[in-house]
Amino acid sequence: MTNAKLRIVLGLSGGVDSSVAAWLLKRAGHEVVGVFMKNWEDDDSDEYCTSRQDLVDAAAVADVVGIELEAVNFVREYRERVFAHFLAEYRAGRTPNPDVLCNNEIKFKAFLAHARTLGADAIATGHYARLRGDDRVELLRAIDATKDQTYFLHRLTQEQLRPAMFPVGELTKREVRALAREHGLPTFAKKDSTGICFIGERPFRDFLARYLPREPGPIETPDGRVLGHHRGLAYHTLGQRQGLGVGGTRGGSDAPWFVAAKNTARNALVVVQGHDDARLHARTVELAEMHWIAGKPPQRGRRLTAKTRYRMKDAGCRIEPLEAGRWRASFDTPQWAPTPGQYLVIYDGDACLGGAVITASVSDEMTAAPDAATALATS
Repeated sequence: MTNAKLRIVLGLSGGVDSSVAAWLLKRAGHEVVGVFMKNWEDDDSDEYCTSRQDLVDAAAVADVVGIELEAVNFVREYRERVFAHFLAEYRAGRTPNPDVLCNNEIKFKAFLAHARTLGADAIATGHYARLRGDDRVELLRAIDATKDQTYFLHRLTQEQLRPAMFPVGELTKREVRALAREHGLPTFAKKDSTGICFIGERPFRDFLARYLPREPGPIETPDGRVLGHHRGLAYHTLGQRQGLGVGGTRGGSDAPWFVAAKNTARNALVVVQGHDDARLHARTVELAEMHWIAGKPPQRGRRLTAKTRYRMKDAGCRIEPLEAGRWRASFDTPQWAPTPGQYLVIYDGDACLGGAVITASVSDEMTAAPDAATALATS
């Protein structure tokens, strides 16, 4: 953390991570201003984890740390820049990741612009990540690998990263909670938030049904046997096991079923039995909207690692450009259920280089099950 005394505008969410970030910055002698971002108003009631309680917690933390707190409403920006895209992707049969877009459009764009109106020298958040460099900033994994959030920050630009600070990136979650307890921060035992960015822990299928019509269709095997019916392709994602409502086949295996494909042309959900079914795995993933944090790709042909889901381990791969702005990732080993609409994020050691939107994947069983594999590749 810099030794210069700065005016830092901190995103204070009411969680323990941003609470400790506030304390660390204040202890270092900086002038800290907390900003609580309200980005969702639909059904913001006591039934769910609400922004109202989060604001109360943020205010309590600001009082203990001794900093100002301002509440800012970004509801319109969130709906236009994040939620509209979220719904459009589900309508198209893809599975978006709103947390990535939320960071890019809200926490490091709308919030950054507001911080500048407050005369900020820098902004800070409670993300678990690290930064290195001045003119060209590198985004590095956090010390705590189990909490690292670079996957969700991979679309940030140099202009967004240069004024940013991640005070808890050098700490483990255990250390963060210990500091919060030791210094009397009221959020020291608060549960980590989960669910959709800023929307929270709502029953997802019921939540989505408020915005998208139900379009029932068959659940079938790759050879066309109908096992049941779904309420809408939008409510399912590749690799999903829970909530399908189909059991083992009569006289066959009791192995669980997994979503292997969405056939949008026929509104059919294609399922296979067993986590290790080859139709759930792919070595090749096609990509669009490639973003490089450095502003340009690394040296061509360089061996890198990537992940197609946040919780997956990195796997060795080669990234190569195709025509018309498209890219392809070729993995050393098959990857489990790469999902159109999700992000492939690229690393060189601890450095997050950027990433792209997954548009298609080629199942290892494409020739054995052409209909299902084609659906998987084009969903």
